[in-house]
Amino acid sequence: MTSRQARVWVGVTALVMLVVIGGLALAERDDTRPEAAGNAATGAPSPSATTSAPPLLVPGRPGESAATRAPDQVRAASTPRFNSLDIWYVRMMIPHHEQALEMATLAPDRAADPRIRAVAERIRAAQGPEVGLLRAWLSTRDLPADVPGHDHGSMRGMQSAEAMRQLADAKGAAFDRMFVRMMTDHHQGAIVMSTDLLKVGADQAMQEFATGVAVEQSAEITRMRALLPS
Repeated sequence: MTSRQARVWVGVTALVMLVVIGGLALAERDDTRPEAAGNAATGAPSPSATTSAPPLLVPGRPGESAATRAPDQVRAASTPRFNSLDIWYVRMMIPHHEQALEMATLAPDRAADPRIRAVAERIRAAQGPEVGLLRAWLSTRDLPADVPGHDHGSMRGMQSAEAMRQLADAKGAAFDRMFVRMMTDHHQGAIVMSTDLLKVGADQAMQEFATGVAVEQSAEITRMRALLPS
Protein backbone atom coordinates (compact mmCIF):
# COMPACT_ATOMS: atom_id res chain seq x y z
CA MET A 1 0.00 0.00 0.00
CA THR A 2 1.39 3.40 -1.00
CA SER A 3 1.54 6.31 1.42
CA ARG A 4 -1.23 8.06 -0.52
CA GLN A 5 -3.50 5.00 -0.28
CA ALA A 6 -2.77 4.82 3.45
CA ARG A 7 -3.81 8.41 3.96
CA VAL A 8 -7.09 7.81 2.05
CA TRP A 9 -7.80 4.70 4.13
CA VAL A 10 -7.23 6.59 7.38
CA GLY A 11 -9.56 9.39 6.21
CA VAL A 12 -12.35 6.98 5.27
CA THR A 13 -12.00 5.13 8.57
CA ALA A 14 -12.21 8.39 10.52
CA LEU A 15 -15.31 9.45 8.58
CA VAL A 16 -17.02 6.13 9.29
CA MET A 17 -16.21 6.46 12.99
CA LEU A 18 -17.69 9.95 13.09
CA VAL A 19 -20.92 8.75 11.46
CA VAL A 20 -21.23 5.87 13.94
CA ILE A 21 -20.51 8.07 16.96
CA GLY A 22 -22.99 10.71 15.73
CA GLY A 23 -25.71 8.09 15.26
CA LEU A 24 -25.19 6.72 18.76
CA ALA A 25 -25.40 10.23 20.21
CA LEU A 26 -28.66 10.93 18.40
CA ALA A 27 -30.15 7.64 19.57
CA GLU A 28 -29.17 8.38 23.15
CA ARG A 29 -30.73 11.84 22.96
CA ASP A 30 -34.00 10.39 21.58
CA ASP A 31 -34.12 7.90 24.44
CA THR A 32 -34.00 10.72 26.98
CA ARG A 33 -37.09 12.49 25.58
CA PRO A 34 -40.17 12.36 27.84
CA GLU A 35 -42.11 10.44 25.19
CA ALA A 36 -39.56 7.65 25.13
CA ALA A 37 -38.59 7.59 28.76
CA GLY A 38 -42.11 7.75 30.11
CA ASN A 39 -42.79 9.26 33.50
CA ALA A 40 -39.65 8.43 35.45
CA ALA A 41 -41.05 9.89 38.67
CA THR A 42 -44.13 7.68 38.71
CA GLY A 43 -42.99 4.79 36.60
CA ALA A 44 -45.99 5.29 34.29
CA PRO A 45 -45.45 4.22 30.71
CA SER A 46 -45.28 6.78 27.97
CA PRO A 47 -48.50 7.52 26.03
CA SER A 48 -47.11 5.81 22.96
CA ALA A 49 -46.32 2.71 24.98
CA THR A 50 -49.81 2.32 26.43
CA THR A 51 -52.58 0.57 24.59
CA SER A 52 -55.84 2.46 23.96
CA ALA A 53 -58.79 1.57 26.19
CA PRO A 54 -61.36 -0.74 24.57
CA PRO A 55 -64.61 0.84 23.34
CA LEU A 56 -67.66 0.78 25.60
CA LEU A 57 -71.08 -0.60 24.71
CA VAL A 58 -73.67 2.14 25.16
CA PRO A 59 -77.37 1.14 25.23
CA GLY A 60 -79.54 2.87 22.66
CA ARG A 61 -82.84 4.62 23.20
CA PRO A 62 -86.04 2.54 23.18
CA GLY A 63 -86.28 0.87 19.80
CA GLU A 64 -82.66 1.59 18.91
CA SER A 65 -79.73 -0.81 18.97
CA ALA A 66 -76.70 -0.39 21.21
CA ALA A 67 -73.58 1.32 19.88
CA THR A 68 -69.89 1.36 20.75
CA ARG A 69 -68.26 4.56 21.96
CA ALA A 70 -64.75 5.52 22.99
CA PRO A 71 -64.45 6.02 26.78
CA ASP A 72 -63.70 9.72 26.42
CA GLN A 73 -66.84 10.18 24.31
CA VAL A 74 -68.98 8.52 26.96
CA ARG A 75 -67.57 10.73 29.70
CA ALA A 76 -68.15 13.86 27.62
CA ALA A 77 -71.72 12.85 26.83
CA SER A 78 -72.53 12.23 30.49
CA THR A 79 -71.27 15.63 31.64
CA PRO A 80 -74.33 17.56 32.85
CA ARG A 81 -75.00 20.79 30.98
CA PHE A 82 -77.43 23.40 32.26
CA ASN A 83 -77.64 27.14 32.53
CA SER A 84 -79.15 29.74 34.84
CA LEU A 85 -82.42 29.70 32.90
CA ASP A 86 -82.83 25.97 33.50
CA ILE A 87 -82.34 26.60 37.22
CA TRP A 88 -84.83 29.46 37.24
CA TYR A 89 -87.44 27.37 35.40
CA VAL A 90 -87.13 24.50 37.87
CA ARG A 91 -87.34 26.80 40.89
CA MET A 92 -90.42 28.55 39.52
CA MET A 93 -92.19 25.42 38.31
CA ILE A 94 -92.10 23.81 41.77
CA PRO A 95 -94.44 26.36 43.46
CA HIS A 96 -96.42 26.61 40.21
CA HIS A 97 -97.15 22.88 40.29
CA GLU A 98 -97.80 22.99 44.02
CA GLN A 99 -100.61 25.50 43.55
CA ALA A 100 -102.17 23.31 40.85
CA LEU A 101 -102.06 20.42 43.32
CA GLU A 102 -103.70 22.61 45.95
CA MET A 103 -106.58 23.37 43.58
CA ALA A 104 -106.92 19.75 42.49
CA THR A 105 -107.08 18.60 46.12
CA LEU A 106 -110.25 20.68 46.62
CA ALA A 107 -112.20 18.93 43.85
CA PRO A 108 -113.18 15.60 45.44
CA ASP A 109 -115.32 17.26 48.14
CA ARG A 110 -116.61 20.22 46.12
CA ALA A 111 -117.04 19.38 42.42
CA ALA A 112 -120.50 18.48 41.16
CA ASP A 113 -119.38 16.92 37.86
CA PRO A 114 -117.51 13.63 38.27
CA ARG A 115 -115.53 14.51 35.16
CA ILE A 116 -114.12 17.54 36.99
CA ARG A 117 -113.07 15.23 39.80
CA ALA A 118 -111.43 12.94 37.24
CA VAL A 119 -109.49 15.87 35.74
CA ALA A 120 -108.35 16.90 39.21
CA GLU A 121 -107.18 13.37 39.96
CA ARG A 122 -105.16 13.25 36.74
CA ILE A 123 -103.52 16.55 37.67
CA ARG A 124 -102.60 15.21 41.10
CA ALA A 125 -101.25 11.97 39.62
CA ALA A 126 -99.10 13.80 37.07
CA GLN A 127 -97.86 16.89 38.87
CA GLY A 128 -97.20 15.35 42.28
CA PRO A 129 -94.36 13.15 40.97
CA GLU A 130 -93.16 15.99 38.76
CA VAL A 131 -92.57 18.18 41.81
CA GLY A 132 -90.39 15.38 43.22
CA LEU A 133 -88.49 15.18 39.94
CA LEU A 134 -87.86 18.93 39.91
CA ARG A 135 -86.63 18.92 43.50
CA ALA A 136 -84.33 15.98 42.74
CA TRP A 137 -82.90 17.85 39.73
CA LEU A 138 -81.88 20.70 42.02
CA SER A 139 -80.63 18.41 44.78
CA THR A 140 -78.29 16.44 42.52
CA ARG A 141 -76.70 19.74 41.49
CA ASP A 142 -76.44 21.04 45.06
CA LEU A 143 -78.82 23.89 44.25
CA PRO A 144 -81.39 25.23 46.74
CA ALA A 145 -85.04 25.23 45.73
CA ASP A 146 -85.95 28.52 47.41
CA VAL A 147 -85.49 31.93 45.87
CA PRO A 148 -85.29 34.40 48.78
CA GLY A 149 -87.39 37.49 48.26
CA HIS A 150 -89.14 36.27 45.11
CA ASP A 151 -92.91 36.79 44.84
CA HIS A 152 -94.23 33.60 43.31
CA GLY A 153 -97.61 35.25 42.84
CA SER A 154 -96.14 37.24 39.96
CA MET A 155 -95.58 34.12 37.86
CA ARG A 156 -97.77 33.50 34.82
CA GLY A 157 -100.98 31.69 35.71
CA MET A 158 -100.52 31.85 39.47
CA GLN A 159 -103.80 32.51 41.25
CA SER A 160 -104.11 35.10 43.99
CA ALA A 161 -104.69 34.19 47.60
CA GLU A 162 -108.19 35.67 47.35
CA ALA A 163 -109.04 33.57 44.30
CA MET A 164 -107.82 30.45 46.07
CA ARG A 165 -110.00 31.31 49.08
CA GLN A 166 -113.05 31.76 46.85
CA LEU A 167 -112.41 28.42 45.16
CA ALA A 168 -112.16 26.70 48.54
CA ASP A 169 -115.50 28.25 49.56
CA ALA A 170 -117.33 27.26 46.37
CA LYS A 171 -119.32 24.05 45.87
CA GLY A 172 -121.22 22.27 43.13
CA ALA A 173 -121.59 23.86 39.71
CA ALA A 174 -120.05 27.13 40.96
CA PHE A 175 -116.93 25.25 41.96
CA ASP A 176 -116.80 23.46 38.61
CA ARG A 177 -116.93 26.71 36.64
CA MET A 178 -114.36 28.41 38.86
CA PHE A 179 -112.07 25.37 38.82
CA VAL A 180 -112.06 25.18 35.02
CA ARG A 181 -111.42 28.91 34.66
CA MET A 182 -108.64 29.05 37.24
CA MET A 183 -106.93 25.81 36.19
CA THR A 184 -107.08 26.79 32.53
CA ASP A 185 -105.37 30.09 33.33
CA HIS A 186 -102.88 28.23 35.50
CA HIS A 187 -102.07 25.72 32.74
CA GLN A 188 -101.65 28.49 30.18
CA GLY A 189 -99.04 30.09 32.42
CA ALA A 190 -97.11 26.82 32.68
CA ILE A 191 -97.24 26.41 28.91
CA VAL A 192 -95.74 29.86 28.35
CA MET A 193 -93.00 29.22 30.93
CA SER A 194 -92.19 25.88 29.31
CA THR A 195 -92.12 27.11 25.71
CA ASP A 196 -89.89 29.97 26.80
CA LEU A 197 -87.44 27.50 28.32
CA LEU A 198 -87.36 25.47 25.11
CA LYS A 199 -85.84 28.51 23.39
CA VAL A 200 -83.09 29.25 25.92
CA GLY A 201 -82.48 26.20 28.15
CA ALA A 202 -79.44 23.92 27.89
CA ASP A 203 -80.34 20.88 30.01
CA GLN A 204 -81.66 17.96 27.97
CA ALA A 205 -83.79 16.56 30.80
CA MET A 206 -85.48 19.94 31.30
CA GLN A 207 -86.05 20.29 27.57
CA GLU A 208 -87.94 17.01 27.63
CA PHE A 209 -89.78 17.97 30.82
CA ALA A 210 -90.86 21.36 29.44
CA THR A 211 -92.03 19.73 26.20
CA GLY A 212 -94.14 17.29 28.20
CA VAL A 213 -95.68 20.11 30.27
CA ALA A 214 -96.58 22.13 27.18
CA VAL A 215 -98.14 19.17 25.37
CA GLU A 216 -99.98 17.58 28.30
CA GLN A 217 -101.37 20.79 29.76
CA SER A 218 -102.55 22.00 26.35
CA ALA A 219 -104.53 18.77 26.03
CA GLU A 220 -105.84 19.20 29.59
CA ILE A 221 -107.14 22.67 28.75
CA THR A 222 -109.06 21.26 25.79
CA ARG A 223 -110.61 18.54 27.97
CA MET A 224 -111.64 20.98 30.70
CA ARG A 225 -113.25 23.42 28.30
CA ALA A 226 -115.30 20.63 26.75
CA LEU A 227 -116.83 19.83 30.17
CA LEU A 228 -118.73 23.12 30.57
CA PRO A 229 -121.35 24.64 28.25
CA SER A 230 -120.15 27.73 26.41
